[in-house]
Amino acid sequence: MFSKLFSSSSILIIFIFFSINKGIFGTTFNLINRCDYNVWPGILPNAGSDKLDSTGFMLAPGDSRVFQAPQEWSGRVWGRTGCNFDANTGQGNCATGDCGSNQMECNGAGATPPATLAEFTIFSGTKQDFYDVSLVDGYNLPMAIQAVGGSGTCDTTGCVKDLNQMCPNELRVGDGQACKSACEAFGTPEYCCSGAYGSPTTCKPSTYSAMFKNACPKSYSYAYDDATSTFTCTGADYTITFCPSLTSQKSSRDSSVGTGNGFSIGNGGSGSGSSPPEDPFPFGSSWLPGFMTGNSSRTTFSYFNSTISFFIFSFLHFLLAFS
Repeated sequence: MFSKLFSSSSILIIFIFFSINKGIFGTTFNLINRCDYNVWPGILPNAGSDKLDSTGFMLAPGDSRVFQAPQEWSGRVWGRTGCNFDANTGQGNCATGDCGSNQMECNGAGATPPATLAEFTIFSGTKQDFYDVSLVDGYNLPMAIQAVGGSGTCDTTGCVKDLNQMCPNELRVGDGQACKSACEAFGTPEYCCSGAYGSPTTCKPSTYSAMFKNACPKSYSYAYDDATSTFTCTGADYTITFCPSLTSQKSSRDSSVGTGNGFSIGNGGSGSGSSPPEDPFPFGSSWLPGFMTGNSSRTTFSYFNSTISFFIFSFLHFLLAFS
């Protein structure tokens, strides 16, 4: 009889165990707002990927929010600025990065250019993840991606310079809220890498994309800028930070490239995991305790799962001992 009890109990416990631990095999995204203004992140899953817990929300300065992605997920994350949503109806729009849903949630709609994009193809440890920060659709605010706890080169990438301060007049949006790409501004094939220019051999960097590349050497500057702009890591979580260094905005008028207090992406290096990380703690010492003690649910989540796992395996051991 006890063996029957063990058999049925163990099956139930194993089922519960895998149900509880299902999430730990996914990837955690931690979105942090280091800007001195509100940011309304938008999240758009690619076709075939599930939407995360939210597709649009607000982060006040210093706030963060954590998302658990499924084992295989691809999509993009961006920041909207200058948003105004009616408190009663919830309807509204944003000055930059608006997703056109007329709501805080983007509900499957993508960013209206210009917008700085964080792009991901995630495999949650089964094989390499791919990630990048893209300026192909223009720029609206500084952004960085840091891989946390993965294996491989796992470079930090992004654009910490405030390109709005150096944006040419012909690309400037309004009074400087954002900076268009040359494709968005002019719509011609040579800038959009379309038609006769629709291949890496025919579409070359322009003066405008070179300006983006010089300021943010690890970000995509035009459609075929793959070699130095796509990065890889295996089994990591990812921190996406808006305005990773406030001082990077204040210093954006000087001649330094890609630098800020406590954050450096560097001028050199290449994509696809071929260069080492420049700074193991690129968000400054204040970022690490926040991640470990409150800003991310990963520590709490992992502790909860490890505790549950201990009790489950202890109970299984008890059943085995008396079977």
